[in-house]
Amino acid sequence: MAIERTLSIIKPDGVKRNLIGKILQRFEENGLKVAAMKLVHLSKKEAEGFYAVHRERPFFESLTTMMSSSPVVVQVLEGESAIAKNREIMGATNPANASEGTIRKDFAVSIEENTVHGSDAPETAAQEIAYFFSSTELVNAS
Repeated sequence: MAIERTLSIIKPDGVKRNLIGKILQRFEENGLKVAAMKLVHLSKKEAEGFYAVHRERPFFESLTTMMSSSPVVVQVLEGESAIAKNREIMGATNPANASEGTIRKDFAVSIEENTVHGSDAPETAAQEIAYFFSSTELVNAS
């Protein structure tokens, strides 16, 4: 198994409801370590840039509005198969379809306010990490 890095975001609904510590605990209890973290308030333009791949999708406007509505926690998680492990811990995008014990099943408000974001592939993870962090901000957590 390879040590990977993935981007994780605790979305505005998670930050507003003081779930940062509970969510971080889930990652850490499952073997993921924080390699970088910061609290940021995305502008609408920054949210649009981050989610540009979804620009033509019907949910783009509401997603970028929600993501720029209040602060988010952006973090780089590191560990064995970190991308797949993070996605497993998060659960399905639609909390109604998420497995019991996942972050989205336990904390999500709706399909849009689903509390967390995670990279879906190594290439995406590299792009998403670079969107928020310079190489000097990343530490070797392993």
